Amino acid sequence: METFYDAMRSQGVTRRSFLKFCSLTATALGLGSSFIPRIAHALETKSRTPVIWLHGLECTCCTESFIRSSHPLAKDAILSMISLDYDDTIMAAAGTQAEAILNDITTRYKGNYIVAVEGNPPLNEDGMFCFPGGEPFVEKLKRVSADAKAVIAWGACASWGCVQAAKPNPTRATPIADVILDKPIIKVPGCPPIPEVMAAVITYLVTFDRIPPLDRQGRPKMFYGQRIHDKCYRRPHFDAGQFVESWDDEGARKGYCLYKMGCKGPTTYNACSTVRWNDGVSFPIQSGHGCLGCSENGFWDKGSFYDRVVDINQFGIESNADRIGLAVAGTAGAAIAAHAVVSAIKSSVLKRQDLKSLHETHDEAAREEHGQ
Repeated sequence: METFYDAMRSQGVTRRSFLKFCSLTATALGLGSSFIPRIAHALETKSRTPVIWLHGLECTCCTESFIRSSHPLAKDAILSMISLDYDDTIMAAAGTQAEAILNDITTRYKGNYIVAVEGNPPLNEDGMFCFPGGEPFVEKLKRVSADAKAVIAWGACASWGCVQAAKPNPTRATPIADVILDKPIIKVPGCPPIPEVMAAVITYLVTFDRIPPLDRQGRPKMFYGQRIHDKCYRRPHFDAGQFVESWDDEGARKGYCLYKMGCKGPTTYNACSTVRWNDGVSFPIQSGHGCLGCSENGFWDKGSFYDRVVDINQFGIESNADRIGLAVAGTAGAAIAAHAVVSAIKSSVLKRQDLKSLHETHDEAAREEHGQ
């Protein structure tokens, strides 16, 4: 198969533009400039990786998100970086022709293709609630994933189950990690995930030929290592006790914190407040609505989107301690201090882990360059 660089050159991309792409890729992955030559070398020498994109119970929002990626552009990822040979939503082939392509890929590239899964398999009634190509999706998923070198769970559906798994879950919609038990699953949750995050995960796999560092839940640390609350531009208002109390009140017009309106940012791990959406233009909180927590497991069964995360009375530095009461002030102050200490400790631990991963990657690159 042709390499990524060959594919880009055939489309008229200059060497300068290619190196700029490598630089943007390194930035998207959170890597330093020293990694740019390695990314360029990998894309110049490695064949494009075949990708099989499967669809179970879902709404196609992950595909809709992915094709809007800007760093890298979806067209660069699909037409140059990878070989997206099977995706029944956007491919030209259909019916028996499409299934023949799928079978050919799994045979010809055994052990050397990536499976990306959007949606999940229903297990009730022997999987008959999702029956693509005359085969229960759960069986298709097992068969195609058996010889894959990596499996990606796109979105909340594949990662956690999402709304189709909401109680009482009559179809037994099941996360793919509960079906594929013999391979690590790269979970990229969200409803949908951020397009640049999706593209960056693919880029990492293609560039380094291994899965990215994952947290205990199987999510890439580089994008799910912090809460939305940690980097939210409204965080200073939270710390100052300045909250929106009702929609379109004075606080809402001033951009105060949306915690009291049900924002789930304090408990949601995602990159929305840093990467943002629509080429970095905005994200839900910036648009005036609280985070729904759509990248967290079980968000669909946790009550109203407008319920507070924790039913407590917050106050900030501008509050009157005499009016609130010294006892309440002391308790709340201790809670906030404890919150800050725990966050600092966790941040320090994560930083050390990330530095260790970067050092290991750098050492491996050095060994490869010296032929060891």
